[in-house]
Amino acid sequence: MAALLDASSLLAYLHDEAGADVVTEAIAQGDSVMSVVNWSETLSKWADLGEDPAHLAQTLEEEGLIGGTVDLIPVTPDDAIAIAQLRPLTRDLGLSLGDRTCIATAMRLGFHALTADRTWADVEVEGLSVQLIR
Repeated sequence: MAALLDASSLLAYLHDEAGADVVTEAIAQGDSVMSVVNWSETLSKWADLGEDPAHLAQTLEEEGLIGGTVDLIPVTPDDAIAIAQLRPLTRDLGLSLGDRTCIATAMRLGFHALTADRTWADVEVEGLSVQLIR
């Protein structure tokens, strides 16, 4: 099954953290995507570390990871509705807008959501497939 990466999974891959091997395997299968919202979240976390997000984006694009092996996909108006509908179902779990974006997009595409966030295992939504990387 194809994978939709969230920010935590891509960051684990970039930092070679626990679970990076799972992300590497998913990427190697060739059907990995990431929403532009989760890409923005990844770049924001990179900026939090004092790094230049524009440089990271350029490097990963030149290496063929982003926009090549991992396609960036837009969020649709229907995704926006699904994201909002997920809010009351996930509020108690503390899921962010980025989390809900990944979940809604994965459900639309029929992909499993790849994440390091263990809280996602507690999300009970029909049609959601979550793969924890660690």
